[in-house]
Amino acid sequence: MNSFWRDVRFGLRMLAKNPAFTAIAVLTLALGIGANTAIFSVIDAALLRPLPYPNADRIVVLYEFDQNRQTDDPAPADFGLSP
Repeated sequence: MNSFWRDVRFGLRMLAKNPAFTAIAVLTLALGIGANTAIFSVIDAALLRPLPYPNADRIVVLYEFDQNRQTDDPAPADFGLSP
């Protein structure tokens, strides 16, 4: 354990000698940790948590394509339901 504290003191002395390197290292760590947290938050909200609806695994999205492969919302009459 004594060796560990000696290494910590030596590392702090070297960081104090080179303030530009220390600032760049701290900035790099801060950006990396911040980006990682932001990406995980988005993935957690979008992919890992279930949707807040009952039977969320049965939700679908319907699209309609015209001859030019342009998407459009389908009209209710396009479902072919007859009375």
